[in-house]
Amino acid sequence: MSRYQQQFPYPSRRMPVMAKNMVATSQPLAVQAGWSIMRQGGNAIDAAIATAITLTVVEPTSNGIGGDAFCILWDGEQLHGLNASGRSPAALSADDFAGLSEMPQRGWDSVTVPGCVSAWVALSERFGRLPFGKLFEAAIEYADNGFMVTPITANAWSAAVEIFSEFEDFAPFLLGGNAPKAGQLFRFPDQARTLEKIADTKGEAFYRGELADQMVSAAKRAGAKLAATDLDAHQADWVDLIAHEYNGFELHEIPPNGQGLTALIMLGIIQHHNIAQYEMDSADSLHCQIEAMKLAFADAFRYIADPTYMDIDAAALLDCGYLESRAALIDMKKAGHPDYGLPPNSGTVYLATADQSGMMVSMIQSNYQGFGSGIVIPETGISLQNRGAGFVLQNGHPNQVCGGKRPFHTIIPAFLTTNGKPFMSFGVMGEYMQAQGHAQMVIRICDYGLNPQAASDAPRWRVGGDNLISIEDGISAQVRNELAKRGHQLQDNDTDTPFSMGGAQLILKTEEGYIGGSDHRKDGMAAGF
Repeated sequence: MSRYQQQFPYPSRRMPVMAKNMVATSQPLAVQAGWSIMRQGGNAIDAAIATAITLTVVEPTSNGIGGDAFCILWDGEQLHGLNASGRSPAALSADDFAGLSEMPQRGWDSVTVPGCVSAWVALSERFGRLPFGKLFEAAIEYADNGFMVTPITANAWSAAVEIFSEFEDFAPFLLGGNAPKAGQLFRFPDQARTLEKIADTKGEAFYRGELADQMVSAAKRAGAKLAATDLDAHQADWVDLIAHEYNGFELHEIPPNGQGLTALIMLGIIQHHNIAQYEMDSADSLHCQIEAMKLAFADAFRYIADPTYMDIDAAALLDCGYLESRAALIDMKKAGHPDYGLPPNSGTVYLATADQSGMMVSMIQSNYQGFGSGIVIPETGISLQNRGAGFVLQNGHPNQVCGGKRPFHTIIPAFLTTNGKPFMSFGVMGEYMQAQGHAQMVIRICDYGLNPQAASDAPRWRVGGDNLISIEDGISAQVRNELAKRGHQLQDNDTDTPFSMGGAQLILKTEEGYIGGSDHRKDGMAAGF
């Protein structure tokens, strides 16, 4: 594994962290919460849950108690997948959005049932070692007594003031009407009381008790359709993972309704072009990756939905013959504008943990866009997600909005194995950057041999709307000019949106322990012992 330790081709603010137990995420206090839990005898699952709970308090710009979660974990012998995303209110229908051209991005019409609390409970009950309530201690402490806001989080928070100016109940997330600045202390005791109720009842208060009643009452006052029966019916589902072999490794993803399938399609296409033959960060390497990603997104936006409603099975999109036919559409001299194919029928936080026993966790949770819907349940600190914005209004589309349905989901954890053994738990938070980030991490590590921190430090590209390609600094002017000659519409990564290229957290397993990497684009870190 020495090759993963020695290459540092990019300027970096950080070195890879090497230890026998590891936590990596986007906020240092949350890392320390998970690290402390393992020091107290907890395993990687306990650490992941404690980290996730703490993140809802110390990084509310990206996730919250009212968000969703997904998890992939290696229990020491095999992989498990958990889908804890919520569904739309059962009473919702497409008719509710008649006359609109797209789904509302904010407000009650964008709210789906929150799932992350059910993820914490399910993971703890099946794999946890410490008492459930123990995992809440750090988060409750920071909510009650305050925490100093980190710089990148403060920047994201500042944007929320204008976005949610019309949402009266959002006020508790502000200080005198303003976002907290970097280094400023922020307290939210209502969140502490909410977390205590969740801890004491193992989530029952959230889905069937006092907190559920408060959410339903708020919905009724607003004339919204979220009902007690919607919360009561929610459950986190253990799911079989989907996977695809790539150059001796296997990438595992949560199946739809998540977009993880997109990363598998992209890698399945690109493996027909032997990306390692091209110099890293060359025009040929980037062109091939970008074109494969465009093809993958064309299929993803057409087919991915709640699996109950999909008209093409995920396995069909990973059919080797189909992927080869899609790969043949890549012209190495010219940028394409692909449509979806016809296969044969057949604001987010991410964290990774690993412990000395061999357990590894890849977990992600989110409110979707920033603080989510803008709906904050009074006196609870629960900010409800806006995942309903992930539905479409196109009649007959598998992801068309309706009641009791899970929307297309952007948040996805990832896990790499090799020869049936765990190799890396990782993720790249950031809406539609996530599948693109997964593929780029796999290519940089599996094809080009970078260590996790170097793979994270590397400049990224992103396929955006209308096939616009954003590329970070670090790619030479010569390469950019060559890509432009091939027809790519390039734009510099917007420095006003530092989150657009995502935030990676990675833990790679070696014979001796783990190598952790944490994205400099976020406030966080990797730490171990």
